[in-house]
Amino acid sequence: MSGSSQNAPLLLRAARGESVDRPPVWMMRQAGRYMKAYRDLREKYPTFRERSEIPDVAIQVSLQPWKSFQPDGVILFSDIVTPLPGMGIEMDIAEGKGPIIADPIRTMEQVNQIHDLEPDESVPFIRPILKALRDEVGDQSTVLGFVGAPWTLAAYAVEGKGSKNYSIIKSMAFNEPKVLHALLSKIADSIAIYVRHQIDCGAQVVQMFDSWAGQLSPQDFETIALPYQKQVVEQVRQTHPDTPLISLASGSAGILERMAKSGVDIISVDWTVDMAEARKRLGSEMMVQGNMDPGVLYGSQEFICDRIHDIVKKAGNKGHIMNLGHGVLPTTPEENVAFFFETVKQMSY
Repeated sequence: MSGSSQNAPLLLRAARGESVDRPPVWMMRQAGRYMKAYRDLREKYPTFRERSEIPDVAIQVSLQPWKSFQPDGVILFSDIVTPLPGMGIEMDIAEGKGPIIADPIRTMEQVNQIHDLEPDESVPFIRPILKALRDEVGDQSTVLGFVGAPWTLAAYAVEGKGSKNYSIIKSMAFNEPKVLHALLSKIADSIAIYVRHQIDCGAQVVQMFDSWAGQLSPQDFETIALPYQKQVVEQVRQTHPDTPLISLASGSAGILERMAKSGVDIISVDWTVDMAEARKRLGSEMMVQGNMDPGVLYGSQEFICDRIHDIVKKAGNKGHIMNLGHGVLPTTPEENVAFFFETVKQMSY
């Protein structure tokens, strides 16, 4: 990445490939149910869409971890399905159950009715939230945006909800590929618009979640998921070439090398791969994020400390962002999250 600046926040400098004094650290789902402050706020605003789409509330939630732990990354509090209604795919988010699509996409006629996202009209809350986060943290932390990847959003849109085996969308992939590929391409175009919008509104780094890519075989990942990740990345690069992009796929042990082909700057590695092995497989030029098992945060402080040091040592002293391999679990002791952040921030290369 171009444009080195020692005044830029630590995580942003690391994400640009610059040398830093210690690993930057943030935590996926760092704003959430393990925090008492979040649980208290949830009583006043009981639906997820209230908490994520009312700007003042979403700003407050996004900043709860910042005020408690000062992580090196402050991420927009939202959901990967948030832009779907703006594309013509109506959805809701059921508390404790996740996204629900009222009219799942099953036909080409439905695909043809999907339209490009117009962010300031359909997700008007994004702009004030990201601006407020930048204003609040200044150069002390990096503001992260995030989006869902086309395959994962298509999986929700076609299945109608989360799934254990993704049989409906896989049936579409293998029996009606034209319908699925048309859907994926339309979603990719809108997600590229959404990434660019988040950057324009203040996001300094954007992470793309392909949460269900691990449900695909490597062969199918290459034909169904990867091309549309690339479509997003290539469109974003045309207008915002210097914004670092992170890619995450759950259960990614079998597709790590393929993930790197998307063109992103950083691969978020889950805990099913040893960090030293991930570094070897991805090569020295690819930056990495992760990859502590969220379950480690139920352990003793000594155990947590040992795991952090092991990962940082294996990741090396450049091109690594410390994080969990996925989101912090809802019943995690809050004091252990604090210890995680304190431990990493006290390290030095």
